[in-house]
Amino acid sequence: MKPVRIILLLVCLAAAWVGGYGYGRWYGPSSGEGVKDESGHSGYHCPMHPNVRSDRPGDCPICGMKLVPDVEDSAPKPQGQGKILHYRDPQDHNYTSDKPGLNPETGNDLEPVYESDSQTMPAGVIHIPADRQQLIGVRWGMAEWTTQGRQFRTTGKVTVDERRVTKVQTRIDGWIEKVFVDFVGRRVEKGEPLLTIYSPELLASQQEYLLALRSRELLSRGLTGESLAAAARRRLEQFELSEDQIDEIERSGKPLRTVTIASPASGIVMMRNAFPKQRVTPETELYSIVALDRVWVMAEVFEADARLVREGAGATVSAAYAGGGSTRARVDYIQPEMDPMTRTIKVRLEMDNPGLRLKPEMYVDVDFSVGGARRLTVDTEAVLDSGRQQTVFVDLGDGHIEPRSVKAGERFAGRTEIVSGLKVGERVAVSGNFLLNSESRLKAAARGVSQHHD
Repeated sequence: MKPVRIILLLVCLAAAWVGGYGYGRWYGPSSGEGVKDESGHSGYHCPMHPNVRSDRPGDCPICGMKLVPDVEDSAPKPQGQGKILHYRDPQDHNYTSDKPGLNPETGNDLEPVYESDSQTMPAGVIHIPADRQQLIGVRWGMAEWTTQGRQFRTTGKVTVDERRVTKVQTRIDGWIEKVFVDFVGRRVEKGEPLLTIYSPELLASQQEYLLALRSRELLSRGLTGESLAAAARRRLEQFELSEDQIDEIERSGKPLRTVTIASPASGIVMMRNAFPKQRVTPETELYSIVALDRVWVMAEVFEADARLVREGAGATVSAAYAGGGSTRARVDYIQPEMDPMTRTIKVRLEMDNPGLRLKPEMYVDVDFSVGGARRLTVDTEAVLDSGRQQTVFVDLGDGHIEPRSVKAGERFAGRTEIVSGLKVGERVAVSGNFLLNSESRLKAAARGVSQHHD
């Protein structure tokens, strides 16, 4: 039986070889090989039996599978044919090289730029149909001109308005007899009595005035008497006696033993140097009175923001511990020097102080609102910032999206300034950026692998 099995096995192998050879001859390439049919394919083959070929569609006679077009002809024509102009980063088109390699800043493989590519789509462009964009949540916004005022906050300290400070002094030597305003912080009104002074010099001047009045009467109001009386009266006026006080001396015919010093202005007593029995001279500063219904705020503005502040500009001053609310203020003066320790410039603001809510030496918050120039901006979400590079995805139409490197500037009110890399009116993706970035990187990686194998 063993020889019979061997003979049967040899017969089967011979039959299989003859059958395969025959089918190969029948379906194999003929003298017309390489001539494409109406669909543009030059031939078909069985995916399970590559030796089974035909010049027209059909079924494989061995396994019954549908014949498929040759891969070489069905594959899309590779783009970029022709002369290589240079190599560049698919995500940063500003980085180019005349040799293949890597961009050391991004780590991306450089891709070749062909003559034909330079005339079509920019390198690195990905294609995502509109329906797929909607599926992954891509939304679009515009690069447009924006004029946006800028706001920034700093701290300030309340100070007195130096133009509303009044010093109280006397022009006579003497001694204080009574003190009516006897503590710091008291509010006084203009004309209110502050203290009384006994002055031998002033007493003598009053007696001279009374003598001049008598002389004028004895001389029957002659020219000499009038001159003496006028001179004596002017001397009392120089000692800052009021008209009422001088009239009282003239009417009573007696000198005033003490003279009352009245407040020359309304305000708060910020300094007191007047005590009973104290000797005073014209150099003695008795009181310092400040009107606090209008105050200054000295704000410290960092040098980066100082260029935005101008004299006459408005600001808002607020202090949580001063009853809440905010008050408008105006920039009155900008000091010409910078503090070398804090790198700030002092900006003086003046403002009303209703109810005297703000006290000198209080700290407050100062909010500046300054106008800005016209700038090209996009939605802040449109900028993908890796730290070393900012990228936006620009819509080129027909589903083509270009990852473009830009230079971003300031951010304000949900918008980001674009210094370079974009033009007004271009559409940029404002959502789905991470997915677009992944797609772009995958394409760049696949292209790098393909170039490596080539």
